[in-house]
Amino acid sequence: MSLDFIPSADQIKRAPKALLHDHLDGGLRPETIIEIAEDIGYTGLPSHDPGKLATWFREACDSGSLIRYLETFEHTIAVMQREEDIIRVAKECAIDLARDNVVYAEVRGAPELFTRNGLSLDQVIEATSEGFRQGVVAAAAEGYSIRVESLLCALRQNPHASEIAEKVVKYRDRGVVGFDIAGPEDGFPPTKQQDAFDYLREQNAHFTIHAGEAFGLPSIWQAIQWCGAERLGHGVRIIEDIDLSGEKPRLGRLSSYVRDRRIPLELCPTSNLQTGAAKSIESHPIGILEQLRFRVTINTDNRLMSATSMTHEMTEVVKAFDWTMLDLQRVTINALKSAFIPFEERLEIIEKIVKPAYASIAADNS
Repeated sequence: MSLDFIPSADQIKRAPKALLHDHLDGGLRPETIIEIAEDIGYTGLPSHDPGKLATWFREACDSGSLIRYLETFEHTIAVMQREEDIIRVAKECAIDLARDNVVYAEVRGAPELFTRNGLSLDQVIEATSEGFRQGVVAAAAEGYSIRVESLLCALRQNPHASEIAEKVVKYRDRGVVGFDIAGPEDGFPPTKQQDAFDYLREQNAHFTIHAGEAFGLPSIWQAIQWCGAERLGHGVRIIEDIDLSGEKPRLGRLSSYVRDRRIPLELCPTSNLQTGAAKSIESHPIGILEQLRFRVTINTDNRLMSATSMTHEMTEVVKAFDWTMLDLQRVTINALKSAFIPFEERLEIIEKIVKPAYASIAADNS
């Protein structure tokens, strides 16, 4: 059956999805934040009404500033300082993603952020993995199939990257599949953490790097050529190396290299609007990059802050660029091809879950 049709809202919802860029502390349920805050005596919330709190997070992140965007995390981090709360948040994350028909997800978090009250990095990592495990089981009881793995983030402005990289290797067969650095790009190039990336390569460990979001082409070049990133977290500003003034787009040396090497772009459309990396969905580079056959993937980044889901992100690009069901399948397979799990396990998800589900939607459409 042909997938060359523009999907309906229901078909987008039903489509299996793969997610590579989602922050654990950016996807809490408002109700959970309020309940934990009341239990631990945290008084900093702007509202104790779930609806109003959700609205506050979204509006606070619509400023167009990455710095302002990052400030909202103080509240979510504050309620993730106990093992039981980390387990709860991770469990609910897996359930919420599964209900959105995400079949594979790599969810990232910076363990150092959750050690304020004495938890060790190991306790944070193990609690996160336990929460994901519980969430997968709970989702299965609801009839959903999902696999959730952890990426461990280091903060590029802090000196803990090498320690976090060592934890990636320690836990890589126990729920952790890779490494990332996050935080402010400007003034904190990835090369400041070069020792961590050298160690990860020595250990044959996987890693992605936030690059090309708040800072431009130099950040992307350093992430790839100096640090050896396998994927680009966001990478949206690669568009700055593509000349669109003529009849046909002309790729520069860096953009050609990224496309030729099939380096995955972890694009997050709604989040990019909030941080000023794009002005509108219609003008978001994802449309051109997909047409030029970069390895585009669609992601949520922070579901709470962006009031988003994978279904919402897909719906927005379908509306903006008339993407077909085939386009959605392509970016889903792109994500799975780019996942940090073993090749045969990626292939199994593609062949046994993704392709049959898309074929079923196409058959129903005919």
